[in-house]
Amino acid sequence: MNHLELGKEGEEMAVKLLIGKGHEILERNFRFGKMELDIISLNGDFLVVTEVKTRNSMALGAPYLSVGIKKQRNIIRVADHYIQSNSIDKEVRFDIVSIVVNKKERVIEHIERAFCPFA
Repeated sequence: MNHLELGKEGEEMAVKLLIGKGHEILERNFRFGKMELDIISLNGDFLVVTEVKTRNSMALGAPYLSVGIKKQRNIIRVADHYIQSNSIDKEVRFDIVSIVVNKKERVIEHIERAFCPFA
C-alpha cells in the first residue's frame, strides 16, 4: 500500500470512528491555500477539527507525534478561516486520530483536545 492509499484508508477509519462517537461530518479535506484540514465535524456544542495521521508501523513513534507546533499553527490558521467564512459561533476543539495499520495490526487512537489555539 503506498503513502496516499494508506492516508486515505486511515481517513476512512477516522470518519467511521467519529461518526460512531456521534460526530456529524461537515467537511473532509477542506483546503485553504496549500493547507488542508482532514475532517471538520460537529459534536455536541463543539466544532471539531480533526487531524488524521496514519503510519504502517510504530518505528518512528506514534503517528500523533508528527503533529508539531508548526503543523498545529497551520491547522489553527485554516480552521480560523473556515470559522470566519462560515460564520460559525461554536467552541472549537482540535483532535488528532492516530492510526497504525499493517498486515498484523490496526491501532486507532482518538486524542480529544490534542492541542489548543492558545498554546
